[in-house]
Amino acid sequence: MAIIDFKTASGVEFLEAYLSKKSYIVGYEPSTADIDTFASVTSPNAITPNLLRWFNHIKSFTDKERTQFPKKKADFSSAPASAPKPADDDDDVDLFGSDDEDDEEKERIKQERVKAYAEKKATKKVIIAKSSIVLDVKPWDDETDMKQLETQVRTIAMDGLVWGASKLVEIAFGIKKLQIMCIVEDDKVSVDALTETIQEFEDFVQSVDIAAFNKI
Repeated sequence: MAIIDFKTASGVEFLEAYLSKKSYIVGYEPSTADIDTFASVTSPNAITPNLLRWFNHIKSFTDKERTQFPKKKADFSSAPASAPKPADDDDDVDLFGSDDEDDEEKERIKQERVKAYAEKKATKKVIIAKSSIVLDVKPWDDETDMKQLETQVRTIAMDGLVWGASKLVEIAFGIKKLQIMCIVEDDKVSVDALTETIQEFEDFVQSVDIAAFNKI
């Protein structure tokens, strides 16, 4: 694993870029990898918004909650700058032979490479765009059954929606909000439709806000 000093400018810059595409250090939920990294980071500021968002989120967990995080190890290793160009790049296929070959041989090579190119394009992996979202679900008052509220929220099932970790966060005067994470496939799940569906549980839910939104 690469050793990075996150108290240096280059270390902060690396972590800011790293967290621009991730909600957590490893996977889709907080883990011991986040705790270890958090301990080595100096308080960020507005210049590093992604790092600041992650830092404040991990900071919001209590010591007791952190003991329940799954054990995972961070790995910030990256491919070397001189890494060879991926074999599936479109531009590595030369559809024409060299000038010194005769016409028949050039045509044969051309057809073979056109066929190989077509086969490669047909089997190329499709990348599915996903987003990691943290929702703040606020109840009407301190008498709202928050356990039942969460149960209702998790009954929502959509193609491309996966519910993740959750916790209760105190707002004021004994009122707590449900902070719950989910992963959605961008082409299948509308965030607006999701929040509107949650708000349909009118006996429990007063409002729904997006606390964090990150592309994966």
